[in-house]
Amino acid sequence: MITRIDLNADMGEGFGPWPMGDDAALLDIVTSANIACGFHGGDPDVMAATMAAALARGVGIGAHPGLPDLQGFGRRRLQISQDEARHMTAYQLGAAQGVARMVGGRVAHLKLHGALANMATEDEALARSCFEGALAVDPDIMLMVIAGTAQQRAAEALGARIACEIFADRAYDDTGLLMDRRKPGSVLHDPDAIAARMVAMLRAGAIITASGLHLPARIDTICLRGDTPSAVLLARRLRAALEAAGVSVGRFSG
Repeated sequence: MITRIDLNADMGEGFGPWPMGDDAALLDIVTSANIACGFHGGDPDVMAATMAAALARGVGIGAHPGLPDLQGFGRRRLQISQDEARHMTAYQLGAAQGVARMVGGRVAHLKLHGALANMATEDEALARSCFEGALAVDPDIMLMVIAGTAQQRAAEALGARIACEIFADRAYDDTGLLMDRRKPGSVLHDPDAIAARMVAMLRAGAIITASGLHLPARIDTICLRGDTPSAVLLARRLRAALEAAGVSVGRFSG
């Protein structure tokens, strides 16, 4: 039974006058914030406001680099070289660090976004390139990796500090990867069912796939995506269910 867990959410993904998600409400519930760095969403003003709000609430600040695809919200797979992956990760982390320092905070962790993250779960060389870019900028940064995937293997091979993540509202296939969004049942919506599923995974110390298979995994943090309409309700229900099950919620230490 895992008795302590971090709750993280992707946020700061609005752009200019176009908001996305209720970041302020989520920041009262989660313990870590993954803040977009301008490639798939976010801009300097949104980054600064979101980081300042996270800092005021004692929520950990993370960089959330993605592919350079605003129109596709970083969810379309692009062909990139390992050098491009390394450089775009370093570039976005550097931007996040600069804005965080400006508001009096610091970037504590890094988590890949969207298609870049999914590609890195399957391709260890690509994951390694992304993480090499991050570690070149900050050798001590915590890498938030998707548990049991090539991301975790690449980060461990680099000797990095890691936090292993599972997703609250996404179904898993029997390989331990997230089900393709285009498949029925890949995205879950019932807050109570999602909360019960997360409690079950923490009790088992395993990812429970859509077929019911248990895949033992290290679990340090649960992702709550901030861009869904029910994100705040889901976050509240999940945190309440975890605490009722005897799981304390707090930032990961690595």
